[in-house]
Amino acid sequence: MKIIQDPGEMQRLVEEYRHAGKSLGLVPTMGALHEGHLSLIRRCRAENDVEIMSLFVNPAQFNRRDDLDRYPRDLEGDSRMAQAAGVDIIFAPTVAGMYPKGYMTYVTVEQLTERWEGASRPGHFRGVATVCAKLFTICRPHRAYFGQKDYQQSLVVRRMVADLNLDLEIVVLPTVREPDGLALSSRNVLLGPEERRQATVLSQALFHAQDAVRAGERDAGLLAAAIEAHIRSAPLAVLDYVGVCDPETLEPLSGITGKAVAVVAASFGPIRLIDNAILEP
Repeated sequence: MKIIQDPGEMQRLVEEYRHAGKSLGLVPTMGALHEGHLSLIRRCRAENDVEIMSLFVNPAQFNRRDDLDRYPRDLEGDSRMAQAAGVDIIFAPTVAGMYPKGYMTYVTVEQLTERWEGASRPGHFRGVATVCAKLFTICRPHRAYFGQKDYQQSLVVRRMVADLNLDLEIVVLPTVREPDGLALSSRNVLLGPEERRQATVLSQALFHAQDAVRAGERDAGLLAAAIEAHIRSAPLAVLDYVGVCDPETLEPLSGITGKAVAVVAASFGPIRLIDNAILEP
């Protein structure tokens, strides 16, 4: 397994692979790997000749310095896990390598970024779109793999790829959960024991909403209210938002007539978590 920091070296290497007719897959990560990442790596390994994993804690997508400083980092441990999973190349650039002095170009996706995470974290999706555009340009993958846990992010990246006519496929895989239902996240390790116990209220609320829709509930407002009430029942939960939305535009719905998505965000102590679930009659 190779670990490459320099973007120019990475570009030269992927050009050699492409010239040799190899298919390239990319799993973008910020490190602190868990089973959710590994599920993406395994799928990438199965569908491509060369597997690239990027490892970069992107400062441009953090709107709070304390959140950036607190984000878990473990390059050595991540490298061992990546190698065991069959990763061929880790692209682990420095901040200076990705955003050199004088850097002033950013990518903005409109509309999709105005609600939910975009409203709660100003500038977040500009940072996400920019770093993904740079990773796609540097690594030149045929396919890139993302998890459904970051549902809005996956829509933003898909929209950017379509709008900019980028030549790659975006593959989105289902959320991987702990046995008690909590969506796997690199931030979970920062939760205290009681915060961790109460954080399961997010997935419980979403699962109850799925059951309600299957049982015949079609009022999106009532579903959102029930999700909110369930989350607020956890004493440590500080709710940010609940939405029952169109799965492509993320506009709030009044009624469920086909597939919808419920999105939630809440903090438990200083740690903010997000989750989502598809709602289908």
